[in-house]
Amino acid sequence: MSILFAASYPARTSALILYACYAWRGWSPEYPWGRTEKQAEAFFKTTESDWGGLADLHLRGPTRAADLNFQRWHSAHRRLSASPGAAVALARMNAQIDVRGIVPSIRVPTLILHRVGDKAMDVGNSRYLAKHIPAAKYIELAGDDHHVYLGETNAIVDEIEEFLTGTRHTREPDRILTTVLFTDLASSTQRVVELGDRGWRDLLEAHHKVVREYLARFRGREIDTAGDGFLAAFDGPARAVRAACGIVDAVRRLGLEVRAGLHTGECEIIGEKLGGIAVHIGARVASLASPGEVLVSSTVKDLVAGSGLRFEDRGVHILKGVPGEWRLHAAEG
Repeated sequence: MSILFAASYPARTSALILYACYAWRGWSPEYPWGRTEKQAEAFFKTTESDWGGLADLHLRGPTRAADLNFQRWHSAHRRLSASPGAAVALARMNAQIDVRGIVPSIRVPTLILHRVGDKAMDVGNSRYLAKHIPAAKYIELAGDDHHVYLGETNAIVDEIEEFLTGTRHTREPDRILTTVLFTDLASSTQRVVELGDRGWRDLLEAHHKVVREYLARFRGREIDTAGDGFLAAFDGPARAVRAACGIVDAVRRLGLEVRAGLHTGECEIIGEKLGGIAVHIGARVASLASPGEVLVSSTVKDLVAGSGLRFEDRGVHILKGVPGEWRLHAAEG
């Protein structure tokens, strides 16, 4: 329809963009990328019988084919968008489309995009369009997904933006100012030997419960848990310090000692995780803390001035892998 419109109304069309598109869904020796009539009928039959069930994404979305939650979402999306009969009717209409005779008459700026590994729509379809649409810009992208919203979507968006505007937006990584807290159990190996695997597992579960209770109380967000340590983030440094002090005291009542380290800085948001130099600084600060100690960077100390929190100077340190010298302070719980 877009191809037909662009050819019929060039004065009303600023540009034509085609992604994983085709001129014809049929097959012939001169056009070997489509389906034979037998293959088409088999496709219609399978579509009607499988439409209400769990979607098989191995062809159209292989990067998420093993993701059961996404399969369920995609299956619900299909059921809500059309009945099995309507889906087959649309597929039959698409099978009748043949615009091979008009693509050479397109005179508007045209961008054609196709992922080379797309198994649901052979790349030969787009190569045909690129060959027959005058002055079309054709770009093949890496990837196997057919669905445009899967895989490396930024690559597609970038090409479209540059084609339409003449420039490509430079994306800044998402960043946020936050206070990171690292905790780590001291002498954990020795306690495993003393308690045995079962006893240690029970004690570790009690430790995790305490930490999460204090994170919830002081509006901290658990970022990661590795073995007997936590990484958490707070939107306020004072709450982070109080949470750390509370964790140290509460865990001590379990017969455990925790070392904690905090730093406030700009962190990069990576999905549900955090990254960047501020996270590395927080980890290095925690590694220098003594058992039962909450150690903070001077950044944290300066930011909580007036909060009533007290600190003891622990001197200047070199943090491994981090430039410069860092003055550290121990929070007095």
